[in-house]
Amino acid sequence: MARKMKTMDGNHAAAHASYAFTDVAAIYPITPSSPMAEATDEWATDGRTNIFGQEVQITEMQSEAGAAGAVHGSLVAGALTTTYTASQGLLLMIPNLYKIAGEQLPGVFNVSARAVASHALNIFGDHSDIYACRQTGCAMLCESSVQEVMDLTPVAHLAAIKGKVPFINFFDGFRTSHEIQKIETWDYEDLKDMADMDAIDAFRKNALNPNHPCQKGSAQNPDIFFQAREACNPYYNALPAIVEEYMNKVNEKLGTDYKLFNYYGAPDAEHVIVAMGSVNDTIEETIDYLLKQGQKVGVVKVRLYRPFCTEAFINAIPETVKKISVLDRTKEPGSLGEPLYLDVVAALRGSKFNDVEIFTGRYGLGSKDTTPAQIVAVYNNTEKPVFTIGIVDDVTNLSLELGAPLVTTPEGTINCKFWGLGADGTVGANKNSIKIIGDNTDMYAQAYFDYDSKKSGGITMSHLRFGHSPIKSTYLIRRANFVACHNPAYVRKYNMVQELVDGGTFLLNCPWDMEGLEKHLPGQVKKYIADHNIKFYTIDGVKLGIETGMGPTRINTILQSAFFKLADIIPAEKANELMKAAAKATYGRKGEDVVMKNWAAIDAGAQHVVEIQVPESWKNCEDEGLDMTHAESGRADVVKFVNTVQAAVNAQEGNNLPVSAFVDYVDGSTPSGSSAYEKRGIAVNVPQWNPDNCIQCNFCSYVCPHAVIRPVSMTEDELSKAPEGTKSVDMTGMPQYKFVMTVSALDCTGCGSCANVCPGKKGEKALTMVPLDTVLDEQKTFDYGQTLDIKEDVIAKFKETTVKGSQFKQPLLEFSGACAGCGETPYAKLITQLFGDRMYIANATGCSSIWGNSSPSTPYTVNKKGQGPAWDNSLFEDNAEFGYGMLLAQNAIRNGLKDKVEGIVASAEASDEVKAACKEWLDTYTVGALNGAATDKMVAALEGIDCPVCKDIVKNKDFLGKKSQWIFGGDGWAYDIGFGGVDHVLASGKDINIMVFDTEVYSNTGGQSSKATPTGAVAQFAAGGKDVKKKDLASIAMSYGYVYVAQISMGADYNQTVKALAEAEAYPGPSLIIAYAPCINHGIKKGMSKAQTEEKLAVECGYWHNFRFNPAAEKKFSLDSKAPTGDYQEFLKGEVRYASLALKNPERAKDLAAKNEEEAKARYSYLTRLVTLYGND
Repeated sequence: MARKMKTMDGNHAAAHASYAFTDVAAIYPITPSSPMAEATDEWATDGRTNIFGQEVQITEMQSEAGAAGAVHGSLVAGALTTTYTASQGLLLMIPNLYKIAGEQLPGVFNVSARAVASHALNIFGDHSDIYACRQTGCAMLCESSVQEVMDLTPVAHLAAIKGKVPFINFFDGFRTSHEIQKIETWDYEDLKDMADMDAIDAFRKNALNPNHPCQKGSAQNPDIFFQAREACNPYYNALPAIVEEYMNKVNEKLGTDYKLFNYYGAPDAEHVIVAMGSVNDTIEETIDYLLKQGQKVGVVKVRLYRPFCTEAFINAIPETVKKISVLDRTKEPGSLGEPLYLDVVAALRGSKFNDVEIFTGRYGLGSKDTTPAQIVAVYNNTEKPVFTIGIVDDVTNLSLELGAPLVTTPEGTINCKFWGLGADGTVGANKNSIKIIGDNTDMYAQAYFDYDSKKSGGITMSHLRFGHSPIKSTYLIRRANFVACHNPAYVRKYNMVQELVDGGTFLLNCPWDMEGLEKHLPGQVKKYIADHNIKFYTIDGVKLGIETGMGPTRINTILQSAFFKLADIIPAEKANELMKAAAKATYGRKGEDVVMKNWAAIDAGAQHVVEIQVPESWKNCEDEGLDMTHAESGRADVVKFVNTVQAAVNAQEGNNLPVSAFVDYVDGSTPSGSSAYEKRGIAVNVPQWNPDNCIQCNFCSYVCPHAVIRPVSMTEDELSKAPEGTKSVDMTGMPQYKFVMTVSALDCTGCGSCANVCPGKKGEKALTMVPLDTVLDEQKTFDYGQTLDIKEDVIAKFKETTVKGSQFKQPLLEFSGACAGCGETPYAKLITQLFGDRMYIANATGCSSIWGNSSPSTPYTVNKKGQGPAWDNSLFEDNAEFGYGMLLAQNAIRNGLKDKVEGIVASAEASDEVKAACKEWLDTYTVGALNGAATDKMVAALEGIDCPVCKDIVKNKDFLGKKSQWIFGGDGWAYDIGFGGVDHVLASGKDINIMVFDTEVYSNTGGQSSKATPTGAVAQFAAGGKDVKKKDLASIAMSYGYVYVAQISMGADYNQTVKALAEAEAYPGPSLIIAYAPCINHGIKKGMSKAQTEEKLAVECGYWHNFRFNPAAEKKFSLDSKAPTGDYQEFLKGEVRYASLALKNPERAKDLAAKNEEEAKARYSYLTRLVTLYGND
């Protein structure tokens, strides 16, 4: 049957093929595999049927281990079952992989292979996860491209059924999973035709069933376990032939030539690479280039990795081979070699290739780009039997030297590169663009998206290729025909124009006319444009965004329209029509108004492109260099890191850093406070302070997600030395000081939260949002303010545990990579202001770990004493236990020191002064707020005393002070995967604090449903709205009776938030704080600038309730929320996650919304009964 051409990524290709053979899918979200499960959920919701005529039954579990258990159970009960995972998620499934393989169950684990966290987290692709499973008994099938994923995924399913062996079906994370290609797709009738229905019937008949019961999963003793284990051998011996049988069936239908090992290259090759995964396409492209030069090279592409069929492997190798280089996309420290290399060595031992030289090399870890030039270096390598490519290893000198960059893409391929700002929509628009080109022309198309891990506001680079020949370039574009810069600040930060070929096209989004271009464009950019005949165009996307109602930051469709006009791939009228159809499909769930705004933006983009006539004088311009970060002052460790690592990474030059740059950071440690040096300048508009309208409430500072707006109290002398233009007002209640509100415009993300909450005077706000370039001079005032000492008398006057007083303390979380308007960071920042100089943070993987520590930016910082939060991330599932371990370490060390201090107090030789200092320390031993000062006194008293015990205490002075132990994480962690640990730590009774940023969804992985997701909310894996109500985590914790529990919503009650945090930390036992945190995944129609308003409305309508349960207080339970008065349904309609269901299924939306409201009313009723129960009235 003829196959349809469609444009899709590897994840969707796998999901499409997998869906056909799946009865049940048990899943858990993890990057980069989640889209497979999300697509399955959407298709099932929309009524798509598998080859058995049924919709797939998909269920989201609480963890990957849980998903694997559900897969196991479903298979045992006779349903063909699939899951989708990667990295740590796959490793959590390992125990069940053994069981599923041991019980001969035909499950398929579709894996977008990803790096496993070691010294650092990396969400990108390599093979460390799948290699960790090679011993489980699962067969392992690898695909090298999006088309191969589509073609061969059925082989994994079909062979699993017939061979009675589960499969790990894997392909490269991101490079294949997220690469978009125009491919041929399977028709389900063809897939059904290949299925062995007798084998499927036999599987179902053999399933556990009370009608013909048996018992599985027995416990065996030493007398028989070994023999029973060996009984499976015939099945693994037979499996390669079964896989080959299904490959041949695929070949018959498609005209392809898939084999267990495919050879590509010269028939008389002398140097052959052995590899698996997406690198094979790059190798093939390079071989085509080298063959034209007469070189005898080739590649053996590994498809069936387990069982490893020696005979098929040997048959694939040309007889003429003299050298084999094995490429492995992983690192196994301490091993004789990486896994594929060891398999190759073992396979060739004693064969006709016994004497062939075998080299081994590592490449592409963490999605490091692998280019044709690197492959040429492998073929040219004669000296290093163990090597690396893609890096400069100047420590162990394993890296291969590269020659000149090569252009090996097929002639006629058009290369386009788009530089965007995270969350400006560039990536989404380009995904639409490549699908428009792929699905509406006869051209092949490829798209790949390269970006940093900032939540938004980071840099994104979209790589689009299209042409009339198949595209196998699985590497980034370095030479482009078209470059678009969507943020004008980038022209001084990155070498973009220099990547254009002669006569290429450059589109710059900027507000500049010719005079502005002369002023703002660096000399080297002007010169390159002039020297290389670059066609130069500008468009004012910000202005058009405002005019069309899109806003100043959502410029994606405007720039997309401009691209189609300039690229001239599709006739203008047709392109306009297709873009509008894509916009409707993409944004339709957000409402008709959003669609109309996008349509207006599409029209505007095509009409307002300005062609620039390049002056001849530009050929004479001088190179002005890039604006790169350079630290000149600060702590030596952070200055070194900024100048050696951060500056290069932020200039997109991190790939060129040698291994020696990281010898000081080999264990993953990074100096705190490096984010302060970035000064990204990404905001369109920033706040400007008008002291005449200011009431000095500090609300703006309190809610700022990025700590860019801060009050400073200055003496007259300090003010006189402040930069010219510094505005001030007399400080209320403290006339000896001047009050100055400082703004770091270059660190601001432009969310507008500060201006939103500003009460001002007589209806006039003290903060207004103005264009960034109009207030750059005020940056000096902020910088000056940070050099001044914090006034302790000001803090004493206004109290550090009040809204106003807390903001005079230094935030020890600043300038993070969180989204503009983030609902999480204001809470975390406040906690650091209250306790940051003595706090440990164990942070669960998720949004809060990504904005909390994404290299090279470390936003947790230190005070002038060098004290600040000590932060670490272990995994996702174990964070509570990880933090608990930190506490156990502190207690063990401190208790040992306490014994020694008590010995000094009891000693007759100790002076009264020493005893008094020691006694004060002992008296405040459990009180963090007081013990720090007591520690300083005791250390001062003991220093210099010639006593071994005293010296030991002083030596360990860093461990003396009572620390504040915090555990941070989101609701996906606390409610789901980490709940067991959370429960155990709370039950421990220890003095430990758990902070849950409750976004009611898995924010970091793209908005999947969690047990915190309320009824009726649309999320990934709840495409039809969630059926069941939100888990009551607070009540579970309160049931212990000795756990401090609070629910807070900052925008609803600033005072309650700071009060709850202070009480929780002071409580000498476990505490749990659950904070309502609006998120971009909610689709707040008012925008994230109104996140604090959304928090207020949530409480006013009764959607969220603020309360505190303090076991140590006389009044144990305080219901801080007033009786609801707001319009509940209007609140729900204000968020796309609720409103979108009404567009798709109005009746269901109405029913679920009503149910949601009833559940909220019941919750409030329950809380009022708690007030009565604890006798507070």
